[in-house]
Amino acid sequence: MAAQLQATRTHGIDKNVWTELVQLVSQYQPVNLGQGFPDFAPPQFIQDAFCEALKGGPMMHQYTRGFGHPRLVESLARFFSRVVGHQIDPWEEVLVTVGAYQALFTACHALVVIIEPYFDCYQPMVQMAGGRAVFVPLRPKAGGGAVRSSGDWVLSAEELSSSFTPRTKAIIINTPNNPLGKVYKPEELQLVADLCVRHDVVCISDEVYEWLTYDGAQHLKIASLPGMWDRTITIGSAGKTFSATGWKVGWAIGPQRIMKHLRTIHQNVVFHCATAAQEAVARGFERELQLLGTPESYFQQLPAMLHPKRQKLASCLEGVGLQPVMPEGGFFMMADISSVELESSEQSAEDQPTDFRVVRWLIREKGLAAIPVSAFYGPEHSKEFDKYIRFCFIKEDSTLDSAADILKRWSHERSNRP
Repeated sequence: MAAQLQATRTHGIDKNVWTELVQLVSQYQPVNLGQGFPDFAPPQFIQDAFCEALKGGPMMHQYTRGFGHPRLVESLARFFSRVVGHQIDPWEEVLVTVGAYQALFTACHALVVIIEPYFDCYQPMVQMAGGRAVFVPLRPKAGGGAVRSSGDWVLSAEELSSSFTPRTKAIIINTPNNPLGKVYKPEELQLVADLCVRHDVVCISDEVYEWLTYDGAQHLKIASLPGMWDRTITIGSAGKTFSATGWKVGWAIGPQRIMKHLRTIHQNVVFHCATAAQEAVARGFERELQLLGTPESYFQQLPAMLHPKRQKLASCLEGVGLQPVMPEGGFFMMADISSVELESSEQSAEDQPTDFRVVRWLIREKGLAAIPVSAFYGPEHSKEFDKYIRFCFIKEDSTLDSAADILKRWSHERSNRP
């Protein structure tokens, strides 16, 4: 019976979009604008913090506190108490995890409402926990003409409200959103908050890109809204915060009555995270707390550095006839591929979504990697959104220039077809 239950919980989720596409990237070695990681080093201060941690004595190489290295939970509590406007208890309300991935896993044990597009691990995690996901999509505004910005994608209040039932236990939101780049406006977050309070539902808020916003968009923590601290789990990531994805340090912050359950899952899954990496992240947050709101803060320098890269990618896509959806936040950009005509070899695979066929073709034939956006939707809505692919722009300018050259050659080939 146990084996049968386990098989049911993992049925159909043994493969995902990354399984195939990472293999294709390894095989064809394209310019990689698909996977979301920087191809440049983290800032020097955080590299130095890691080196200093490694030299910090024998205990930096041994186990530390299972629920989070003391220096790190204290620094996270101090920092986010200031941001969220609530005094956070470092020992009861902060859990350090193996990346945001594990923080999400420990939180996903319920009947969960998921807003689409969503980071593709949400649904499998809910299924593995024995829960069931209900999907509500963000859609482009009706009658608004061309979709130019991620802000043009909105929730239907009626659709979201109708998805809540007496069995609903949680809702997952992601702001800034991956892959769309949408930064939720205060009124949109208030809609979610009102439903959570009315139905006594927990909000799992994935905020790993919280410092990456552009053009005046401002990230607001839903936990800071009235009545929401006591029902919100906020997920964060040092990999996204300090451009060090390989360190795999994440965290979950929330009220003690909820966090005690996450701690139980954590201690029976991984128990402990790498000590030296936690020490380095703690030092990074201590630095940023002193510099918050100043030009010297990395949390201001990183979006300022990414802004021209975002513009470069958008201009390149427009120049070859692909319509970008300009992100308000994060480091991804979706592009409308409706104008793309596939070659015969890919046209024959009509049982596959259009965006998957385009991405495979780009990798194999053109040497450029992207990600199909329909992979970020549940089965009910994926076909509505298979005309978009996702590019990553947190890359060296030389990488973006190489991608631009590939797209220009492709555009030239298209224009010269008989």
